[in-house]
Amino acid sequence: MKKNFQRLIALVLCTLLIAATAVFASGCTNETGGAEKESEEKTFTFIVVDKDGNETSFEITTCEKKVGEALLKEGLIEGEEGAFGLYVKKVHGITADYEKDKTYWSFYINGEYAMTGVDMTDIEDGAVYSMKVES
Repeated sequence: MKKNFQRLIALVLCTLLIAATAVFASGCTNETGGAEKESEEKTFTFIVVDKDGNETSFEITTCEKKVGEALLKEGLIEGEEGAFGLYVKKVHGITADYEKDKTYWSFYINGEYAMTGVDMTDIEDGAVYSMKVES
């Protein structure tokens, strides 16, 4: 009886170890044509600037391809899909809504006003992306 109990404990511990290894070893993968392919992990800085000029900075590491995808996954932005892509209304819990208060979120890439939307911008490793409340 004691030997069976020890075997059961060993089996449970081995199962937990295998499960933990699988979780940490999975890395970034994309499914392409039925085969899994490693995706490159990228890191970027995301800065939120509120209407008073206060800045909050985040270091984001992701396997997502677009800035918007990464920020949505992190829960840092919210918005609505529109004719021109994602219309961001909330960033880091701060709402800017042009219809209500004539403010909106502007998107910057390395300090320059972006010519693409956050959901259309490819992530560049080491880049600095920011969103600022404008009126």
